[in-house]
Amino acid sequence: MTSRSVDAQRLLDLAQLRRVKDRIDREYAQPLDVEALARGANMSAGHLSRQFRLAYSESPYSYLMTRRIERAMALLRGSDLSVTDICFAVGCSSLGTFSTRFTELVGVPPSVYRKQNAGSPITMAPCVAKQVTKPVRNREARALQPELA
Repeated sequence: MTSRSVDAQRLLDLAQLRRVKDRIDREYAQPLDVEALARGANMSAGHLSRQFRLAYSESPYSYLMTRRIERAMALLRGSDLSVTDICFAVGCSSLGTFSTRFTELVGVPPSVYRKQNAGSPITMAPCVAKQVTKPVRNREARALQPELA
């Protein structure tokens, strides 16, 4: 295989991964799993997971859960839906898994997040709000905190 054909294949793979990422962004509330995403991309689940992680530094499942938690954060801030209703509205099928993942990514349970942020609309451009309110895993947040001397 020539380097030109390798480069062309790499571009095709990246385009396919982008379509998978776009599908997750659009259909986050649907029952998606890595196998379904891989079938839609004509890849094996293992290959999709490896390539997605190489391209985006996280697994497809982790990316999907981050999208779901971002949407849940918005619903907790701006709606009267119960935490359980929000859990199911964003595509999670287990309240326990949802709460655990929410706490892992945001740092507080959904009910505490709601109390801390009730009625706090985001008053900035949506593209900035998405970046600022993106959940950060606790282990990543600790690495980003400055060291006090």
